Amino acid sequence: MTLELIGLEGIPLVKKGDNITKLILKALEEQNIELEDSDILLIAETMVSKAEGNIINLGDILPSDDAIIIAKKTQKDSKLVEAIIQESREVVAVGPDFIITETKDGFVCANSGIDESNVDEGLATPMPKNADKSARDLREALEDVTGKELAVIITDTQGRAFRVGAIGTAIGCSGINPLWKRKGEKDLYGRELKSSEIATADELAAAASLIQGQADEGLPVVIVRGFTGFNLLRNKDSNINPLLLPKQYDVFRK
Repeated sequence: MTLELIGLEGIPLVKKGDNITKLILKALEEQNIELEDSDILLIAETMVSKAEGNIINLGDILPSDDAIIIAKKTQKDSKLVEAIIQESREVVAVGPDFIITETKDGFVCANSGIDESNVDEGLATPMPKNADKSARDLREALEDVTGKELAVIITDTQGRAFRVGAIGTAIGCSGINPLWKRKGEKDLYGRELKSSEIATADELAAAASLIQGQADEGLPVVIVRGFTGFNLLRNKDSNINPLLLPKQYDVFRK
């Protein structure tokens, strides 16, 4: 099996109101690439948030008392901390240089997913307001133009429990189930799998992150081609929720 990762070059820095679909189609044309059935487009959340005008001006924020206290503990700017609090439904943990929160959409991650990279000084981008809807809108628009069956996954860069370093993570998806439940299948020795569940959308996001990068690569859109599980996981009504662990099962917050 061969899995191909294709980074779309030539996509400019996005600003509010830009049409991401048109930018992708133009980049495809310039690179002489045609989308194919079962292609999966991985799109960086910063690009989506900027196009949707979901930008935080840190200069406009008045820090609360809680933000000032947490800022002293973490050595972070108090205005950024206030933005993190406002984007969360719960502050889960505060360390010497990190703030773990549960976002309004249920993601447990650092800094409520707020990103200060690849935006102008004094600005920050939170996660898209509704990453599943953003993914669905982009997928439907691209499918309408190309006539192909596609999937779109919105990606973010997040850390992981008990591991050093960040990886690409899925925060929104459309067109493919993000979780592959393999219970009942057989292993190489013929034994039946009892509970195997694969976070396919996260695995695809991590693969795409190798191309997207975290610095000045300028490749916010990556096409994954050749994923053999596409047809099995095809679902036009999919969303990211199956990957979110319900709080009652989170043994570290009990």
